[in-house]
Amino acid sequence: MGVRGTWIHSVLLLVLWTVPGAASAQAAARDAAAEAERALAERLERALQAPALRGARLGALVVERSDGRVLFERSPDRALVPASNLKVLTAVAAFRALGPTHRLVTGVWADAAPDAEGFVGNLYLRGGGDPSMTSEQWWRLAADLRARGLRGVRGDLVVDDSLFDRKRWHPSWGKPSARAYHAPVGALTANYGAFEVWATPGDAAGAPLGVRVDPPVDYLRVVNRAGTGAPGSARKLVVDREAAADHERVIVTGSLPAGGEPRRVARSVKDPARYAAAVLRLQLEGLGIPVEGTVRRAVVPEGAALLHEFEGFALDEVVRRFLKWSNNAIGESLVKLLGAQEGGGRGTWPGGLGAVRRQLTGLGLPLDGLRLEDGSGLSYENRASPRLLVSALRLAHSSFDFGPEFVTGLPIAAADGTLEKRAGGAAGAVRAKTGLLTRVTGLSGFARGPDGQERVFSVLANGYRGGDRAAMDALDRFVAALVEGAPLAATAAASP
Repeated sequence: MGVRGTWIHSVLLLVLWTVPGAASAQAAARDAAAEAERALAERLERALQAPALRGARLGALVVERSDGRVLFERSPDRALVPASNLKVLTAVAAFRALGPTHRLVTGVWADAAPDAEGFVGNLYLRGGGDPSMTSEQWWRLAADLRARGLRGVRGDLVVDDSLFDRKRWHPSWGKPSARAYHAPVGALTANYGAFEVWATPGDAAGAPLGVRVDPPVDYLRVVNRAGTGAPGSARKLVVDREAAADHERVIVTGSLPAGGEPRRVARSVKDPARYAAAVLRLQLEGLGIPVEGTVRRAVVPEGAALLHEFEGFALDEVVRRFLKWSNNAIGESLVKLLGAQEGGGRGTWPGGLGAVRRQLTGLGLPLDGLRLEDGSGLSYENRASPRLLVSALRLAHSSFDFGPEFVTGLPIAAADGTLEKRAGGAAGAVRAKTGLLTRVTGLSGFARGPDGQERVFSVLANGYRGGDRAAMDALDRFVAALVEGAPLAATAAASP
């Protein structure tokens, strides 16, 4: 046969011996992957059949992040109330329009430059729509003014919040409450339009409660009608607020048991601009810069002298706070800001929501069934489908421009944000946006499967008969099922 013939014969025998074995291994791997995929679908379906979700209108979609292959679906195109899952769309639109490094500016003017003693007449504060100005940020602004030579204000502290319209609460939210998540929307604000009340019971029944407000601004004046109850009695503390001529009254009623723990309650203000001015005044005076006049509202006049333009957090940090803690005030401010930036006028809900939709359209997202009433998801009139949310999540993750910033903003299961005490069965393996209204809940985000591959998911539930807590638990089991089980893909060992 010769050397060459012997070599060819040996190769043919090797091929005949190895190919069937390799093909068999590949087939077995495919069968195993298919079985794992069926098991995953069964686990997800069982989670959606939880008693807490009975009667619910459900929509769900799970895909592989890398190629979009569908792993599970249940009415994925159904337009449902998304609650705060809507924040995913607002964040994507804001990032695309402004970029993650964009900073919002709060401007400070005076009638004229400080005189030889460092004093000015009126001090003007113009809001640039920054929703993340906390007490610490206002202190930094006040310290910057002192570094620039300001030593006192002989006139008034004048607030200019004209960048946004005066509609503080969206009409579809119903009657505004004092709850912190119902904070008013304004172009000039502090602490997300909210404050805290600390109430401490006395040592004996009948003693008044100790009540303090944080931050301790004169604009918030406590009316304490609460008392101390008997040891072991029920905690019945009620905190409300009402507007007065130049301040807001914080009305505290009810009781706390003697010797019990203090209670902390967050509440929203009614006028965000006046509240912001009060916070700045507190910080100025703490730095030895007295303000002799009152707080009033007006537009910065022509010819005023610019003293400082304070740059707040970059947008990536603003969006991180927005998503991690589901901050409604940030979402609505971003919407109005986009409207003002695009239209060149005042920020409004109609103008801002139109801008959001145009940004999403420009990204090529499937907007069928989308209805936008606000930017935070507080409205029951909002509608979005799991398919849209999954598409937005996949697109955001792959974006070179803002992908890393978006993903790091999402809460991590059993670790931080609104998932800090949830989804223990998926601890550290899920990043997702939560959503909750009465009889409405949802989760949309990313899950790391047992094979290390990432899955993108959205599950929305509306109108369930069970309680909200039980419904959230059911969705937590849904995402736990996403990270359990055998790998879905064929292993490398099955390759020839």
